Amino acid sequence: MFAPGTEGPVGGASAARAVDAPSAVPRGKAGPLLPASGRARILAVANQKGGVGKTTTALSLGAALSRRGKRVLVMDLDPHNCASAHLGLFPENVSRSALDLFLADGVDAACFMGTVVAGQSGFDFVPGHSRLSELDVDLRDRPRRGIILKEALAVVSDRYDFAILDCPPHMGVLLANALVASDLLVIPIQTDFLALHGLRLIFDSIRTLNRVLPRPLAFMALATMYDRRAGACVRVLNLLRRKLGTRIFSTVIGLDTKFREASADGKVIFEVAPDSRGAREYLQLADEILRT
Repeated sequence: MFAPGTEGPVGGASAARAVDAPSAVPRGKAGPLLPASGRARILAVANQKGGVGKTTTALSLGAALSRRGKRVLVMDLDPHNCASAHLGLFPENVSRSALDLFLADGVDAACFMGTVVAGQSGFDFVPGHSRLSELDVDLRDRPRRGIILKEALAVVSDRYDFAILDCPPHMGVLLANALVASDLLVIPIQTDFLALHGLRLIFDSIRTLNRVLPRPLAFMALATMYDRRAGACVRVLNLLRRKLGTRIFSTVIGLDTKFREASADGKVIFEVAPDSRGAREYLQLADEILRT
């Protein structure tokens, strides 16, 4: 196997096999199945590898869709609370969170909206909580625990055009709930050799869920952290496009220091640098999603 950045194919045959997508969804039908009229379209942003731009994508896409006039809800389902911290929402300052929705005996619209921070960076936001990491144990004996989130989102679905779920990087009750609830899984993939191998985990999870779901999960990959000057990045992107075909967005998210500046200020990139390359790319992604 060649080392990344050296001559030869990116990662060789091993890396290519890591990008073999689940075959349950025919290549010509990779797009999402649209929800019923009047119901929010639910996008789960997930990858079972950290550091690939998952939280940045959830927040930036949410802000981009809101700039296109859409009513958007973003939920932080990661126990690390990265999306919440990014927006300056810390556990000591938050009275209710996504945790309340999972622990409630039943969720009505008033209960759900009680967890929402309204108008955060252009969208509504449900903060995360560190105790989300305990749900695998807390919900062990809970009937229908795999559809808690789907049922909770249903009670507010008519209030939003999109609900975006920032998911944890490991398979458990949280990620399973998000995937089951979603109309489309968005998989951010860093254009790096090692990141390719993280795809195998999420693809294995998709295959497992597809065995029990009434319809296969619709998914699209999103190339992130792309450096067009780096030959290895170019080769990884070409490999992704060759292997995933119509299941990868044409939009590519490049490296942009404005993302870090926005995070440091507790804002999204549109509030710090609305004309930056990163902001324009997420608007392009929003437009691509709106066309599907």
